Amino acid sequence: MASLSLSPPLCMLFIFFFFFFPFSSSFTLNNINNNNHSLSFPLTLTKTHVSESINTKKQRLRTLSSYNVKSSFKYSMALVVSLPIGTPPQLQQMVLDTGSQLSWIQCNPKQRTTNVKTTSPPPSTSSFDPSLSSSFSLLPCTHPACKPRVPDFTLPTTCDQNRICHYSYFYADGTYAEGNLVREKLALSNSQSTPPLILGCATAEDSKDARGILGMNLGRLSFPSQAQITKFSYCVPTRQARSSSVTGSFYLGDNPDSSRFRYVDMLTFGKSQRMPNLDPLAYTVPLQGIRIGATKLNISASVFKPDAGGSGQTMVDSGSEFTFLVDEAYNRVREEVVRLVGPRLKKGYVYGDAADMCFDGNAVEIGRLIGDMAFEFEKGVEIVIPKDRVLADVGSGVHCLGIGRSERLGAASNIIGNFHQQNLWVEFDLANHRLGFGEADCTRLAK
Repeated sequence: MASLSLSPPLCMLFIFFFFFFPFSSSFTLNNINNNNHSLSFPLTLTKTHVSESINTKKQRLRTLSSYNVKSSFKYSMALVVSLPIGTPPQLQQMVLDTGSQLSWIQCNPKQRTTNVKTTSPPPSTSSFDPSLSSSFSLLPCTHPACKPRVPDFTLPTTCDQNRICHYSYFYADGTYAEGNLVREKLALSNSQSTPPLILGCATAEDSKDARGILGMNLGRLSFPSQAQITKFSYCVPTRQARSSSVTGSFYLGDNPDSSRFRYVDMLTFGKSQRMPNLDPLAYTVPLQGIRIGATKLNISASVFKPDAGGSGQTMVDSGSEFTFLVDEAYNRVREEVVRLVGPRLKKGYVYGDAADMCFDGNAVEIGRLIGDMAFEFEKGVEIVIPKDRVLADVGSGVHCLGIGRSERLGAASNIIGNFHQQNLWVEFDLANHRLGFGEADCTRLAK
């Protein structure tokens, strides 16, 4: 996973992480789809502490006919799912991240040493206790995951004194984290679980957050790849001013609303097309242009596609909060915003070192002056952000457009973050190499 965090939330790792080695797994969950059944599990809605920061990424199958899983996620600045992990299951909070590969959880092996048959799992805010799980195992250094074939795109791994695969990384703010690669099951119901999956078991003592990451990109170690899931979707609810988190929905498998989704084909890249600034494992989409109000901005479609070096790639990333654009696109957006509401801009203010279209004053009034915003794709597909949601409340009475300049963060990509995915079903149809979008009242769907 390659990402930047402008403050220390654990959902953003500052590493490159690609594995290219064969992975095989065989399991079925009793053909639940064929029996018109659906697995679902509720999530506990708790407040999450969110700092005033922009979370953003830097760059860098068999059809799931056997089961359908419906869940929901908590949404503040990150999309958080609670998943039962281990045997017996322990609920673990994980950030739903379509921009990274490795799934990892916070582990505390010194937490307790009681019998693994304990039936009362710890609360979802606690770290995972390996000693309580009978299905937990450490990954030896001889495993292929510890010796990836492409050394330029790997999670840094080493062998510890016990010949266990150890990994380490730095956050963008300098925070250090490390742990072991392990194998563990995810329980999807009382009777059904995945096979043991390769996960990171983070043991950073200075961690301030018990949340891990559910890596959902196209990599071979991502959760969809290991669990052989070829379709998943989520619906991001709108932010509510007086609530630090609200609830949306998360599906594994077919979505009952998909008949009204509109689809765009994903751009895919073979090994011969690998370029230094390209993330071949991201969900890359054919963005064509941006519209503000009735004005189609003068941006060439080529700005949103990878150039010879891979710069310009446009990806959909649930793990980034704001949307980020390369300079050529960002400058055109800013010019139009200045034309519409220039005198109201907060002079000299840059949020998170990347977003400088920010305002004091009445956000509703400013939003009306800016108008609706739309990201335009091929085949007439659009993501439309209504004028009452074009501005993000970043605290202290300041509202920003929700778009940052990616090159200020050292990235060379266009990234559509979860702020611009509110009230929208986003479906990742991996079997057909496409993404689907469908407008919805995501908060009401979760009730």
